[in-house]
Amino acid sequence: MGISMASGQTQSHSGGGNYRFALVSLTSLFFMWGFITCLNDILIPHLKAVFSLSYTEAMLIQFCFFGAYFLVSLPAGKLVNRLGYQKGIVTGLLIASVGCLLFYPAAALATYGLFLGALFVLASGITILQVAANPYVNALGSKETASSRLNLTQAFNALGTTVAPFFGAVLILSVASGAVGDVGFAQAEAEVVKLPYLILAGMLAALAVIFSKLRLPVIEEHQVNAESQAGANGQVISHNGKTSALQSIHLVLGAVGIFVYVGAEVSIGSFLVSFLGETDIAGLEEAQAAKYITYYWGGAMVGRFIGSAVMQKIAAGKVLAFNALMAALLVLVAMNTSGLIAMWAILAVGLFNSIMFPTIFSLALRDLGPHSSQGSGVLCLAIVGGAIVPLLQGMMADSMGLQPAFILPVICYGFILFYGAKGSKL
Repeated sequence: MGISMASGQTQSHSGGGNYRFALVSLTSLFFMWGFITCLNDILIPHLKAVFSLSYTEAMLIQFCFFGAYFLVSLPAGKLVNRLGYQKGIVTGLLIASVGCLLFYPAAALATYGLFLGALFVLASGITILQVAANPYVNALGSKETASSRLNLTQAFNALGTTVAPFFGAVLILSVASGAVGDVGFAQAEAEVVKLPYLILAGMLAALAVIFSKLRLPVIEEHQVNAESQAGANGQVISHNGKTSALQSIHLVLGAVGIFVYVGAEVSIGSFLVSFLGETDIAGLEEAQAAKYITYYWGGAMVGRFIGSAVMQKIAAGKVLAFNALMAALLVLVAMNTSGLIAMWAILAVGLFNSIMFPTIFSLALRDLGPHSSQGSGVLCLAIVGGAIVPLLQGMMADSMGLQPAFILPVICYGFILFYGAKGSKL
């Protein structure tokens, strides 16, 4: 597959130097949205305490954040088709930066609804980034190594999620714990989030400027698709006898896989601080428990580096099925034990979560060719699982207790096991 540079130069498929430069540049984006997404795990217990929320109410944070994927993904797919991957990335960064800035008035007014609104805007920018960057990485090289390549860049996403709990524990939870418990309690505690999100706004804006200046490869095959779909005569391109990504069963099942995977991963991460705070588990205070989240996300980072190497030798579907089985077993152990066994079992799930998102994503996009942008939009739409599943688990935790509610992620991993073993080949 040929690529052309922005200046109009054409480069052959073997132009590894430019591929490497583009991939290195894109890793910064994967890091940033991993960092921002994981910061929600710190924001949940913090705002739960500030506004005296139930588990269900606290999970509205993830509902608003991941709900943006559902509402924005398909428009984002059209936007990226029209603008191209690079301009789509810059647009996403700018919108995410605005979302971070909105945390300032939300904190100043100490209003939960404003926090949810700011999260929605932030997540809308992250959605556009995802829709642009994932298929871009998938296309920057051979089809055979797409899963491995996406796992490698997603490892830097996991690096962001590994660093974020320390950042959040130090700048949000540890500072918040010193707030005075009087009439101004909510105001003082809410103020704590101003600085972290102002820093993030500045970093995102700086990345937008940098990416607007870079000369990155343009994927010709995907560009042809964008032009044909946007043509005056309404021409629709056909690929392998299909005129839409949705005609591919492995894409549709892959979307379900993304839904349940993101739902399970976000649910577990969202409840970790509360789970580790349970007296029969570890009895940790919030600031201490937040630091242990690093093991959960750190496992995901290590697993992605390992998975990237393993999938050079073993079929991606088999690795996915094995990891789903192990994750389900570990959650069952955490549900049915107590103390350190339950604590480390739930934290170890991160190691096996590691390769799931990029592997499902690349398996679902297999052989979509010029329909890749549409397929990516559908898959990013399915990230709404991160809004629905945690909210359901929050309702279950309020009604039946926190530990038994973890049966929901087990069911999710069951579907991923099926997709890796069979669904991805249909």
